[in-house]
Amino acid sequence: CISPRRIFREIKKFEKEEVANKSTYWVIFELIWRDYFKFVCLKFGDRVFYRTGIRGIDQDWSQDMKQFKCWAEGKTGVPFVDANMRELKETGWMSNRGRQNVASFLIKDLGLDWRLGAEWFESYLLDHDVCSNYGNWNYAAGIGNDPRENRKFNMIKQGMDYDADGQYVRAWVPELRGVHGGKVHVPWTLGTRDLEAAQLDLGTTYPKPMVMAPEWGRHTQKSNKKPGYREPPKGQKGIDFYFKSDRGGGGGSSGGRYQGGGGGPQRGGKKSAPRGGRVQY
Repeated sequence: CISPRRIFREIKKFEKEEVANKSTYWVIFELIWRDYFKFVCLKFGDRVFYRTGIRGIDQDWSQDMKQFKCWAEGKTGVPFVDANMRELKETGWMSNRGRQNVASFLIKDLGLDWRLGAEWFESYLLDHDVCSNYGNWNYAAGIGNDPRENRKFNMIKQGMDYDADGQYVRAWVPELRGVHGGKVHVPWTLGTRDLEAAQLDLGTTYPKPMVMAPEWGRHTQKSNKKPGYREPPKGQKGIDFYFKSDRGGGGGSSGGRYQGGGGGPQRGGKKSAPRGGRVQY
């Protein structure tokens, strides 16, 4: 087990001897968040485990175990969610970006009790930290340290922003490997010819979406762009809690508030997408 103090010292040594860049910055940034959630738990104690969270807010969350099982096994019919959940189950790891998205989907789209997700993460994450995990699930559920309520991630937009070519989804959801480009994020929009070409039978070889959020429709057309296409950077509604996205990397690897998603230092001063951001919608 490597202590956070040693990680901090090694990063500072690396920055002095090699290079200081966004990658090194965000690893330290996430260490600070780790400490922050330690203090949150010291202040609020076991309230972080309560249904009502540290703010004492109760909501009508469901305990539908059939829906939860679909989420946990990566069979929701929403490719970006399913890919992340399958990676977690098979490897014990998930990117910060993925953790934010699957948490939002469970709470905001399915309306399930946030504690189900927190306990699942606790069971599977190799980098699990009690304070970081439960503090972040409180945050995602709107009962933790966040003054802005009802924030929700748009699964399609997030998938297109962070896995525009669909390579990450195809890596973890083999049923969709015959679907090319960004269309893999919205297989329910494919025509009969494309479905046949991909050997895909929705509802049989791959599930239909459990839910269809109305805001997804605003971004489904982006899936028709050619592989490698990126929209030019521009402002997004509800973003910039700490920084604006650089529109980086597939696989949802750009970070968030969940522990364990930061990338390691990179040599040669090469630019990389910042880890640790909190881009919404």
